[in-house]
Amino acid sequence: MAMTDYGLPCERDVEQVWERLDAVADEHELTCPHCAAARESLLALRAATSELVAEEDAPSPDLFGRIMSAVRAEVRRGSMVPLPTPEPGFVEVSEQAVAAVLRYAADTVGGVRARRCRVRTVPGGVEVELTLAVSLRNATGGEALAKVRERVTAAAAARVGVTLAKLDLLVADVYEEPGE
Repeated sequence: MAMTDYGLPCERDVEQVWERLDAVADEHELTCPHCAAARESLLALRAATSELVAEEDAPSPDLFGRIMSAVRAEVRRGSMVPLPTPEPGFVEVSEQAVAAVLRYAADTVGGVRARRCRVRTVPGGVEVELTLAVSLRNATGGEALAKVRERVTAAAAARVGVTLAKLDLLVADVYEEPGE
């Protein structure tokens, strides 16, 4: 399977991890969190797509969602976002986990599909760049984008516990819904 050149922080490529999925893990793979995360994500993706290939009837309704969840997970976990805590010590969550919550919040707006979500920690909170696809009926109206902004901001505070220092919404695609 040909993949794009996607390097992990440990200097290995995702392609190398993919090629070794069925092999016994080498010393590096046993100790590297990046390779372990990539391996886990690729195994989940392979399992989901294997179901589709083996299915004789129509795929189950949730298969597409499961595949997209695996794809959206991306292979790298990225940096960690510190969360405020009243107790001694610290709590961190991965930027990827924050992005998943924010994409889900955007997906709750009718006629909007979240695509890529980039999260970056800055003093005072996080900056988010969220790429969206909107239906033809929402393509020129700002009402849907206002709802996305409201729901994503609320989810960041209520579900993750972070303040958005900046939220950029980028409409990258327009799609046609049935009946439009």
